[in-house]
Amino acid sequence: MARTLIVKVTAGADAPERCAQAFTVAATAVAAGADVSLWLTGESSWFALPGRAETFELPHSAPLQDLLAAVLAAGRVTLCTQCAARREITEADVIPGVRIAGAAAFVEETLADGAQALVY
Repeated sequence: MARTLIVKVTAGADAPERCAQAFTVAATAVAAGADVSLWLTGESSWFALPGRAETFELPHSAPLQDLLAAVLAAGRVTLCTQCAARREITEADVIPGVRIAGAAAFVEETLADGAQALVY
């Protein structure tokens, strides 16, 4: 059974290095052939919206929109239900391919056999 990497990113523009690290690890794991699930929570929730990743800047970091696109192309991206609700983000607002799900789905993913979770 292949291992699954779950990356939960809690930071956004408020902590750009931590945010970029999470997206970089997720995209790198996708490139390595891993099954990847990226969870957007807290301030990273905004990156589920069209155009938001394009506004993120961090010197010497790959463009966030490219990292996000890589994960969307070959992995899964989930926006936290409560985080979305607090920001008044709905399913109609998010980038195609992003789902909205809650803690039960996160726990199910992280407790699956062969899963590894990282939180940034």
